[in-house]
Amino acid sequence: MIDKTTRERIIALMHQEVVPAIGCTEPMAVALCTAKATEQLGCRPERIEALLSANILKNAMGVGIPGTGMIGLPIAIALGALIGRSEYQLEVLKDLTPEALEEGKRFVDEKRIDISLKQGNCDKLYIEVTCTAGGQSKTAIIAGSHTHFVAGDASYGRSSAQGDDDDGEIALNMQMVYDFASTAPLDEIRFIEEARRLNMDAAREALKGNYGHNLGKTIDRPLSKGIFGNTIFAHIISRTASACDARMGGAMIPVMSNSGSGNQGICATNPVCVYAKENENTEEELLRALTLSHLTSIYIKQSLGKLSALCGCVVASIGSSCGITYLMGGDYERICRSVKNMVANLTGMICDGAKPSCSLKITSGVSTALLSSLLAMEGKCVTSEEGIVDDCVDKTIHNLTSIGADGMGSTDALVLDIMTSKG
Repeated sequence: MIDKTTRERIIALMHQEVVPAIGCTEPMAVALCTAKATEQLGCRPERIEALLSANILKNAMGVGIPGTGMIGLPIAIALGALIGRSEYQLEVLKDLTPEALEEGKRFVDEKRIDISLKQGNCDKLYIEVTCTAGGQSKTAIIAGSHTHFVAGDASYGRSSAQGDDDDGEIALNMQMVYDFASTAPLDEIRFIEEARRLNMDAAREALKGNYGHNLGKTIDRPLSKGIFGNTIFAHIISRTASACDARMGGAMIPVMSNSGSGNQGICATNPVCVYAKENENTEEELLRALTLSHLTSIYIKQSLGKLSALCGCVVASIGSSCGITYLMGGDYERICRSVKNMVANLTGMICDGAKPSCSLKITSGVSTALLSSLLAMEGKCVTSEEGIVDDCVDKTIHNLTSIGADGMGSTDALVLDIMTSKG
């Protein structure tokens, strides 16, 4: 049983990492930083300069900006300056109007925005925005996490993979995650219901339009049902992919993010919700499974970092596999087996930016989550004699995050080079 003080620290961590966001979190973080710099300037900027880490550039290049019908950073930055409010955090652009959009387009067309790569040592998640007007300039800096403003100049360079232990963040392990999710008083974890509401609503929103690659809707069509059947599996991947389609396609809807990623939040939520509904699990079982899924994802990201070369869908799919295993009646041992099965399969899936085709990666992750859960419930898992899996589940997770945070660094640089040199 986890003591009250530890529970309170875990709940505080979840409230910090599981938050609503409109649109892809990287361009929204840049818009947030722009809004803060504009507020400090006290007037409409004449020029805006954004210096960004490579991972921010990579994740923001190909994604739709909600409510605009446009892709990429320039319109996000323009709107951050014109209508953004920093107190909205990752919902910074929720006051968007058609008139503001037209004004933002003019701002972009007038070439008032300069975006470039931050040179030298900086955090993988680093945003520096300088707004200038009337001979005055103000700079805002976000680093380490998507809403973390830092004081001082651009020399800030703490690795986000180091976490925030100096700020009191609790260091998790898998046993602690499981014990909290399975024993915490329901009233203390009921807030996770909001993740279900927002992220399942996002899946329903996708049915109203044609977003991204329409993967979720495609899986629901007659031809696909002839392949996948009218099954729990098909429903899970459809509802999860649909929410991603809508979010990456620029729908003006909030989703509940996890560790700074809306796609991770969707992937940690929707598979668990769909399985619980179709398996007729109780409300308590669903709340505990969602808590287990989201907290597992947070735990893995503590050592991986907010942004990395490893696709975040891998992390969130591990969380959803744990949640589904729990809903299947799995105990701690079986949940650990599902983690090992996931790590054995999906390690190495690269992140090549946020974009509509993220729904394909989410589908791969969720499919593997179900397979891993089924295998775990049969008492089977990949052994320590195979690949990077260790007998200890926490060591297995550390092996995964070491590859993602350290071993794939050159992969990250190559991916960005490929993305920026096309055409």
